[in-house]
Amino acid sequence: MGPHFLSRIFNPRSVAVIGASERTNALGTLVFANLIDAGFKGELYPVNPKHDTVQGRKAYPDVEAIGRPVDMVVVATPARTVPGILRHCGEHGVKGAVVLSAGFAESGRVGKRLEQEVMEIAKEYDLRLIGPNCLGIIRPNRGMNATFSKNRALPGNLALVSQSGAICTGILDWAESQEIGFSAVVSMGDASDVDFGDVLDYLALDRETRSILVYVEGVRNARRFMSGLRAAARMKPVIVIKSGRHAEGSRAAMSHTGALVGADDVFDAALERAGAVRAMTIQQLFSAARILSSGYRIEGNRLAIVTNAGGPGVMATDRAVELDIAMAQLSAATMESLNKALPEQWSHGNPVDLLGDADAKRFESALKACLDDNGVDGTIVMLTPQAMTDPLGVAQAITPVARKTQKPVLACWMGDNQVRTAREHFTKERLPHFTTPEASVEAFAYLAAHKRNQRLLLQVPGPLSDRTRTDVQGARLIIESALSEGRKVLSTMESKAVLSAFRIPVTQTMRANTASEALVAAGTVGYPVAMKIDSPDITHKSDVQGVRLNIASAESVRSAFQTMIEDTRRLRPDARINGVTVERMHKSTYGRELMVGVLRDPVFGPVISFGSGGTSVEVIKDRAVALPPLNEVIIEGMIARTKVAKLLKEFRNMPAVDDEALEQVLLRVSEMVCELPEIQDMDINPLIADERGLAAVDARISVDYPPSMPDRYAHMAIHPYPAHLVSNWQLPDGINLTIRPIRPEDARIEQEFVRNLSPEARYFRFMQAVHELTPHMLVRFTQIDYDREMALIAVREQPDGSELQIAVARYTANPDQQSCEFGLVVADEWQGRGIGSHLMNELMDVARSRGLRTMEGEVLTQNTNMIALMHRLGFTSRNSPEDDGIKVVSKRL
Repeated sequence: MGPHFLSRIFNPRSVAVIGASERTNALGTLVFANLIDAGFKGELYPVNPKHDTVQGRKAYPDVEAIGRPVDMVVVATPARTVPGILRHCGEHGVKGAVVLSAGFAESGRVGKRLEQEVMEIAKEYDLRLIGPNCLGIIRPNRGMNATFSKNRALPGNLALVSQSGAICTGILDWAESQEIGFSAVVSMGDASDVDFGDVLDYLALDRETRSILVYVEGVRNARRFMSGLRAAARMKPVIVIKSGRHAEGSRAAMSHTGALVGADDVFDAALERAGAVRAMTIQQLFSAARILSSGYRIEGNRLAIVTNAGGPGVMATDRAVELDIAMAQLSAATMESLNKALPEQWSHGNPVDLLGDADAKRFESALKACLDDNGVDGTIVMLTPQAMTDPLGVAQAITPVARKTQKPVLACWMGDNQVRTAREHFTKERLPHFTTPEASVEAFAYLAAHKRNQRLLLQVPGPLSDRTRTDVQGARLIIESALSEGRKVLSTMESKAVLSAFRIPVTQTMRANTASEALVAAGTVGYPVAMKIDSPDITHKSDVQGVRLNIASAESVRSAFQTMIEDTRRLRPDARINGVTVERMHKSTYGRELMVGVLRDPVFGPVISFGSGGTSVEVIKDRAVALPPLNEVIIEGMIARTKVAKLLKEFRNMPAVDDEALEQVLLRVSEMVCELPEIQDMDINPLIADERGLAAVDARISVDYPPSMPDRYAHMAIHPYPAHLVSNWQLPDGINLTIRPIRPEDARIEQEFVRNLSPEARYFRFMQAVHELTPHMLVRFTQIDYDREMALIAVREQPDGSELQIAVARYTANPDQQSCEFGLVVADEWQGRGIGSHLMNELMDVARSRGLRTMEGEVLTQNTNMIALMHRLGFTSRNSPEDDGIKVVSKRL
């Protein structure tokens, strides 16, 4: 696979600064000075037609005059000059640019047109650019500081990607005082071309980067953002801080970057599914980075606290409760160990208060006892400097204990002068340490969140669990019929019919245009009935007194019809009234009113919500959201985040609701969202749930024509598992195989498959001696992004029901989104039976359907069988320009 297209920007061999100057505080002056001061290791060219030299270096009137290849240009001239400059650069082979200039999309209509012109030029010349309106990029380990910031970045393993240049400078200033180093600092600016997804994709494979910090104001392309975020989070910790958490902040962020900002809880849901962790403040950002980059991981969230002061222990416990961190219940054996090691007056519980006179030995014994307890997942050791305390001695005593365990040990040494040497010791020993009880508990919470979100990252649900029993076409016909009539809101009956098509239980409903029809409907469904006004213009029927419940007689039906029509006409004279709907009252002694909905986030598209239902839903505001597609694991976490979750369990005299039926409804709603891009929003409210099941009592669905899409799931931020690509295939000798896309849970069979290949087959596939896949490779091969890559495996079912993998064919789209690189390997004993040909034909079909035009791959020259197979499939071959022993095979799709 060739170098990432961002290599020309992150690792340039030559840089030209256009607008380099000697004018005090000019952008070009600062950038060029920073590149010189940082000790840039490549060629450095100032470009300024008004000067012969700039800052002691020969200056050039333009890029052409340099006469040598230029990998990257930094543009520090007024916005109006940028299109012409970039066109000239493109004509002379420049492929990377950082545009610092402001005055583009963020400045209004004229700036937007200017930015559009810049993008057209960049596309024409395949010139990729960061910015405009950005601070620039820093690669401390490469001696490159292509920014106008007066801060310096120390070399390190943290990457910082920020939409705001000011936040970059603030973080750099703070990090310098804390001696925190960076592998890369990238200011995205307006991100009109290279966006978060691209940069995260690059950093995921960057060897210098161990963890990634991201500051987000808005997202332009949700699919690319999620794609890059998921790719990076699979490889290393990603911590995100987002501004615009409230409406006022969102408006400010929009005006700053020109990018869209969605609902805050939807952004949370997106991060969870991407396996990333969210911080709320810059200090928390570094706390999270410090703990996650330490290599610590946890199995659960049960925390033990060891302290020499009661107050800080209580403060830490309070913060743990707020963050849903469980305070560990110490076992009888642990209590016995602590009783032996500690004075009689110790707290006899968690937090373990060692008392103010605790020495290093007491701390060490208590920490060992807690770490040996199977009910403890991690420990925070807290110290306040008291008269008899030796902060450095205690630090030196606990460090070896922490080193011998897999469980995280965090230190919280409170104070300043008296604990400074202890903190220096922790830094040297790489033991995460914090200055306040709250910060240390928050850091532990990030470990718990990372564990939870990494589990969600592994979830790749399909769009449909059972195609045979879901009437997708019937639901689509109902929607198309409404749209053809110019209606974008389905009636109650139509909405319920769509729900029924996806096997969601609904109450029987009939429409009545007159009082007489209402009488017939009530007699048909059976008393008592509920009557509701039927109007496409009224969302909340109770607001116009348009709901009557428990109507038990014919007389009441007639009078209810008349008064509801009159009240609605009086309160909403503009509303169209179709009549009323009549449905049998849903009888449930122990029913809970719930709400399941779909909303369209401006950034992440369709989102599913769940929470308390009823007429007070807007007041209570109890909802949890998740990005589709959903599965059981995601649904379980979604329900647990709501307040109503506790009411769903057994409560006083009320039996627990049928949680399996509730799970099924949420799965069906997820399927609706995947398969029906026409759905804009939906409310099932109330959804009455009890111990016997549930029923949708009222529903409202709004629809619209979807934009034309290259991909059936293009409306979603997360591509579902492509279940439509699963097929059965029979070999000529009658052996049945299943061809399907790979899943994360295939890690075991993928590892076994590679392990059982002959040394020659492994060498042909990986072009180096590989015995088995490393954990890093296994993640990369099985946790794929179906939006831009595909891996089809051929499996055979074993007698015990398990699967045996016998072949795999995969492609990865190149950054140009026009071409892809493939790999193919068939188990030795299964070769020569047509499996490779079949898999490659299937893979090429998928690539074509995704809009890819060219497929190519590298094959060792001695792998004659593979080269012959590729020729039979219509590929052409040529010698690799870099290596005589490699053939490049390619085909136009």
